Amino acid sequence: MAEKELQQLIDGCKKQDRQSQKLLYQKLYGFAMKICLRFAENRDEAAEILNEGFFKAFVNIEKYDPKWPFKAWLGKIIYNASIDYYRANLKWSYMGSLEKSNDVVNDAAIEHKLGYEDLLAMVQRLPTAYRIVFNLYAIDGYSHEEIAGMIGISASTSRSNLHKARQKLQQMLARPYSLIMFLIMKYKVISAKAGTNGRKFRTNRRQS
Repeated sequence: MAEKELQQLIDGCKKQDRQSQKLLYQKLYGFAMKICLRFAENRDEAAEILNEGFFKAFVNIEKYDPKWPFKAWLGKIIYNASIDYYRANLKWSYMGSLEKSNDVVNDAAIEHKLGYEDLLAMVQRLPTAYRIVFNLYAIDGYSHEEIAGMIGISASTSRSNLHKARQKLQQMLARPYSLIMFLIMKYKVISAKAGTNGRKFRTNRRQS
């Protein structure tokens, strides 16, 4: 999207112009959805988080400082909306069934190059509590102490969830831990290239 067009849409959104909001939503939908899908269990859940994130962006758009890239500003709000969603609902995730994480990826999938969508699908099959910690620690690089403060759990619980997430991924692949680490690094690199890595959004969460 051209910078001039983007600024016109932002100005329209500041005036609460519905058409400007619709166009901005449509043009940045794909970027925002990639962030939500990293944390969501499925696309419907991701869409719910995305809509909440855009709502917060439109409500707070007057706070946007044009000195900074708008996409990064929006990305931080969407990212924080994902964290807030699971922080509010995390207590229920421990009551859910873990059966969905016991699926094993077949040998044919291992023999071929796993793409981003394949890796994302495996991460989405993790129980919610494991998936959130896995994303925050293994992909975004937050410490367990930071994660504890972000989602309201103890650092020891964060460590335990990360360990269990890696075990579940290993079970899904039915392959050695070294392969798991390779796939984690691949997923991390792809997420960074897609612009969905949370560290780049980490400034002051109060804006959202």
